[in-house]
Order: sequence, then structure tokens, then C-alpha cells
Amino acid sequence: MSDKQHKKHREVSRTLATEILAGKYEKSGRLPSEVQLAERFQVSRPTIGRALLALQEEGIIERRAGSGTYVADLSQGQARRPSNKDRQLGMLVPNLRHTEIFETICGELANLARVHDFGLWSGDYNPARSIEEPRMSVADAEALCERFIGNGLAGVFVVPFEHQADRDEANLRILSRLRQAGIPLVLIDRDAVAFPRRSEYDLVGVDNFSGGYRLAEHLIKLGMKRLAYVTKPFTASTVDARIAGAQSAMLANGLDVPRDFVRIGDPADQKFVRSITQSGRIEAVLCTSDHIAAQLLQTLNRLKVRVPEDLRLVGFDDVRFANLLTIPLTTMQQPCRDIALTAFNCLRERIANPSLPPRNIMLSPRMIVRETCGAYLTQPRGGRS
Repeated sequence: MSDKQHKKHREVSRTLATEILAGKYEKSGRLPSEVQLAERFQVSRPTIGRALLALQEEGIIERRAGSGTYVADLSQGQARRPSNKDRQLGMLVPNLRHTEIFETICGELANLARVHDFGLWSGDYNPARSIEEPRMSVADAEALCERFIGNGLAGVFVVPFEHQADRDEANLRILSRLRQAGIPLVLIDRDAVAFPRRSEYDLVGVDNFSGGYRLAEHLIKLGMKRLAYVTKPFTASTVDARIAGAQSAMLANGLDVPRDFVRIGDPADQKFVRSITQSGRIEAVLCTSDHIAAQLLQTLNRLKVRVPEDLRLVGFDDVRFANLLTIPLTTMQQPCRDIALTAFNCLRERIANPSLPPRNIMLSPRMIVRETCGAYLTQPRGGRS
């Protein structure tokens, strides 16, 4: 078999395996015929035959003489079931209970694992836990990592640490430990190193640069020329990408980026927020997340600064409360379910083929326009009361 033929049948089998994993073909449902698959992939029937044989050997499908090809029904013992260790995945997500998008993503990962007959280990995913419980420390994460290694897990989903000075060193230490143990992993949401650097691990998240660009451009089209970006100390690389996107939008629209464009502090601190608003120069604020935007909105209310009349405001994530605030929040929605599904498929592919090059899979966020950006203002901007 030529290298080209081998590559083609591997592409077909990988695509079909990904579709089966995503539920495109209902469990024990029938796949298209060889003729239909050959037409779809524009390859010969022998190439399709080799691709299906590879899936059959992996226990993903079964071929019934005179009937067709079907997704294997593992519950009936009709296909080879991998060993127990091959069915165990891990999830290392610091501060899960404190970040709403990760609750959604990890919930989807847990559902996918259950549907596809995988066990899922986690030291923090428990919907019954309280948000008041202590955050996971680096030591906790390293201990959980050792448990994953000791139990020989097939692969691990990892969300790197943020909001601490030594986060890069801690993240790379944990990831290196998993790699040394031969455990494949996929990063979710953010990289383990500062933007714009890239680590050597698979990453699934959203296009944060595009999200930051589009939010800033939206405010600029509404007539805002003096923007600021509010964030907390030691945030993740995703935030740096959003800031870079917002700055690029300003430059593309002929606006100068002031030296103090990025404001780092506590959005619940009136002194910090007053330093942003008291001069009257800032017309709109972009926030790292909806959580920060909500805190900022409360502080602005205490300072008698009206949103959106006196100051426009946007967030990022579109968490559940974004539409329930006193003034509904304009934000950039993260496709949490798609992130989970893509990460799940990515880890399966990494386990099946460890030699794949590192992949950076960025999904597109969606802008949700609500009241805080001022798009629906019927009166001209007024002065502060």
C-alpha cells in the first residue's frame, strides 16, 4: 500500500470514528454503504474497506454479512471491549466550582463519558459541592495528578491554573509529569503558558482574540472612542488574547490605545473603580468575564454611575446570570457544549494516535447584545447625576 493510500484510509477511519463518538450514528445504528462512503470521501471502495476494517479491529463497528455495517453494541458483548484502564479518563480542573463555564463544560464531559462507556476521575467535579469550599491548590492538583498516574488512566482533560504568580511553572510541572508517565492530555479553554506563546499540548477553546476584537469593534460602532479593559491580577493567557484583540480593533478603527488601557484591580473596590470613572474620559469598559462585569456593575451603581447612560459595559462568557442582572449584560458567548464535545473527540484521537502534532482548536464565540452596551438607548448620552 502506498503512503498516500495509507494516509487516505486513516483519514476516513478517523473521520468516521469521530462522527460515531459525536453520536451522528445512533448506537447500534447502521452506517452508510461502502458505495455511499466511497462517493462521499471520493476514494475507492478498497480504501473504504480498509478504513472499516480498522474500525472493526478497534471494536468501534461490526460488519454483518448481507446486512451492512453497524456501530458496535458493547452492552451486548458484540464487539471487543478494551481493557478497563483504556476506559478511564481524568479531569483536572482547578476552581471548578468558582467558574461557571467550567461547570457546564465538565458536566458535558461527564455526560459524554457516561454515554460512551468511560469512567471519569475528578478531584473537584461534584455538582453537590458548595462554591464556598476552598479552591484547589497546586499541591492538591499535583496529588490528583499522581492518583491519575497511579491508576494508569488513558487520558486527562486539564484546565491550567490562573490568578497566581507561579501559575506557568506550576502548570508546566503538572503537564510534564503526566507526559513523563505516558498519559495523553488535552488542555481546555487556555494554554499553560502566557500569550502569545504556545505549549506543546493539544488545546481546545474559543478564539479569544476574535472575541475581544468584535466586542471592542461593537462599542466603537456605537460611537465609543475612549475604552478601557478591566481585569484581575495574574489572569490566564485567554485574557491577554482578548486584550490584544480589543487593542487591534481600536487601531484598525483609527483610535489610539492609551498607556493605561488595561486596568488591573478589584472590580468590587470603589477606590479602584472610581479611578476609572472619575475623570469622565472613559466611555466604555470591556471586562475579562461576566463575573467581573457583574461586580463592576454593582460598584458603579453604588457610585451613582449609570450604565449604559454614563458608561457602557461588556463582559465575556455569557454565564447564566448575565441576562438576570439589574441591567442585562452584553457579552461574548462561549459554546460550552461544543468545547466539551471537541475536547472529548480530541482526547480520543490523541489516545489512538500519540504521534499527532500538537493541535490548537479554536471555536468561534457568539456576541450576545443586551442593554449594558447602550445599543438600545433611545435617549442621547446624559451627564452623571
